[in-house]
Amino acid sequence: MIVIHTKYVILSFILIHKDYDFFDFSVPKFGTLPLFNGCSVLSFTVEFEPGATTLESEGKGYVVASLGEDSGYVPYTAFSAKQSYIDENPEVIQGFTNALQKGMDYVQAHTPEEIAEIIEPQFPETDLETITTIVTRYYDQDTWKSNLIFEESSFDLLQDILESAGELEERVPYEALVTTEFAAIAAK
Repeated sequence: MIVIHTKYVILSFILIHKDYDFFDFSVPKFGTLPLFNGCSVLSFTVEFEPGATTLESEGKGYVVASLGEDSGYVPYTAFSAKQSYIDENPEVIQGFTNALQKGMDYVQAHTPEEIAEIIEPQFPETDLETITTIVTRYYDQDTWKSNLIFEESSFDLLQDILESAGELEERVPYEALVTTEFAAIAAK
């Protein structure tokens, strides 16, 4: 079995919609940062942070595009619970959602420098300058939504991406999997 990472599924979707064939590129379909470091065969790599910024700061590569910017709002992180848990514990779900929204509100109301400073302790292996560079990049490309509401258009985009990768046999109705009631309350 071959496992292809989500970032390559999204890259494939973007390239196909720009009329490129994903498999024309010399990039393996797994984490490539160790291979890319000093490798003369690979044309590019797709990296999470801080890997991308590290390549750039070491003079070994350049960040030339953002998958998030080119793909649209892909719901990359989602939280799920059984319906029975939601029904029995709405206050837990609401409290969790409110806490996440509080973080979203903070990001919307503060500068990249302020955000980087506050999150620095969570990334002890990364210096403040690198964190600030990363946060500034995300901030400038509007990575963070202002709320946690999982829009139907993002759900459809996710299904389009999964279909194009051959990973989705059957589309699912938005209403069957998504509830926005807790996010809507938190966003008020």
